Amino acid sequence: MLIDTHCHLDAAEFDVDRDDIAQQALQQGVAKIVIPAIARDNFDAVIALCQRYKHCAYALGIHPMYVDSAAIDDIPILHAYVKQNNPVAIGEIGLDYFVTKSNAALQTYFFTEQLKIARQFDLPVILHVRHAVDDILKYLRKHQVVGGIAHAFNGSFQQAEQLIALGFKLGFGGAMTYSRALKIRELATRLPLEAIVLETDSPDIPPEWVGVKGRNSPSELPKIAQVLADLRQVNVSQVLDITGANALKALPRLAHLCTPPKVLH
Repeated sequence: MLIDTHCHLDAAEFDVDRDDIAQQALQQGVAKIVIPAIARDNFDAVIALCQRYKHCAYALGIHPMYVDSAAIDDIPILHAYVKQNNPVAIGEIGLDYFVTKSNAALQTYFFTEQLKIARQFDLPVILHVRHAVDDILKYLRKHQVVGGIAHAFNGSFQQAEQLIALGFKLGFGGAMTYSRALKIRELATRLPLEAIVLETDSPDIPPEWVGVKGRNSPSELPKIAQVLADLRQVNVSQVLDITGANALKALPRLAHLCTPPKVLH
C-alpha cells in the first residue's frame, strides 16, 4: 500500500487546486495521506480536510519552528482537541536547531509537553528533527511514547538505530531522489526496509524531477517509491508492501481509515 505519511495539504500553495491534488494522488495509487498540523491556528483546517477527503488522516501538534508565535495555553488547547477528536498522532513536533537554537528552551518546553500528551493518550508522535537528533533521543528516553515516525530523517546511521530501538520508523521522501544526497541515499539503502516509511512533505522537499523551486505533491510518491526500490535493487511492489505495512504499524489508527474510490468534489 502506498501511504504518504507526511503531507501539508492544508498549505496555501494548494489553495488553487487542492481538490485536484487530492484526486490525483488517489489516481496515482496513494491510498492514504497523513496531514500533520503545525500550530494551534490550523488544527481546525487539517481536521476539516480529513472530513472532506476520506483517504486523509490528521495529526495534531505544534511545530518547533512555530513555538515563538505559540501561547502557553496552546498546550491545554491541544490536549482538549486530542481528547475530543481522533488524530492518528501528535505531530508535527520536535526540535529544530538548524533555523535557530536561540529559543531551544522554548522548543524543549513545547516538545516535552506534547510528548506528555502523547503518553497520556497512548498516541505515536510525528517528529521534526533538524540538527537536534541527540536531544530528541534524550527527551524520548525521558518521556517514553509508543513510537511514531521521524519525518525527513537526516541523521547518522547510529542515531537511526537508536530511534528504531525506541519504536520509530524513519521517513524518506524527495531529498532521497537527488544523486548528490549521498548520506540520505546510503541510509535508505543500509537501513532495514522494515524501518522505512515514505513521505512527500508536500508542498516542500520536491524530488529532483520537480526541481528545488517546484511545488511538491503527494502524486509524486509512486516515483519516490521507485527511487527507493532502485537504490535497494528490489521490486517496487516490495517497497510498497513493506513501507505501507510500516506506516500502519507506526500509526495504528490509519488502519481504520477507509479509502473511498474517489474524493468528494
